[in-house]
Amino acid sequence: MRAVVQRVSSAHALSIENGEANETGRIGRGYLVLLGVRTDDTEEDARWLADKIAGLRVFEDADGKLNLALQEVGGSVLVVSNFTLYADCRKGRRPSFAEAAPGPLAQALYERFGELLAARLIPVAYGKFGTEMQVMLANDGPVTLVIDTPPRDR
Repeated sequence: MRAVVQRVSSAHALSIENGEANETGRIGRGYLVLLGVRTDDTEEDARWLADKIAGLRVFEDADGKLNLALQEVGGSVLVVSNFTLYADCRKGRRPSFAEAAPGPLAQALYERFGELLAARLIPVAYGKFGTEMQVMLANDGPVTLVIDTPPRDR
């Protein structure tokens, strides 16, 4: 799995269907997580990534040091699926998405990832899986991290 984690002061997601925009999720302070699922990802990857993101210490303490985790600042997470995180742009001009998981697997792991964060008492909001999305955010810092789950024998 691959996550682009942006520390935000606020974020919200709109699904665009039939020309209409409908809000699917909104948060205040916390993280916007763009989540990509790879063809061979498992629940173990979702668990590892949820643990990693929940424990990240990228919020400032009283001394201005990045030393506080999401729960310590009362933060939330907005999770938006993004298969394009697995685009391979090394050849030609049209990206290959061969490494991106098919819809049913990607959706199951996307939902499981959110459930694992929620099990840690972190409020979670979602984009709508499989639809065109517009995501608005106020990037705080900016602090933006790219996190990949550890490689396995693939």
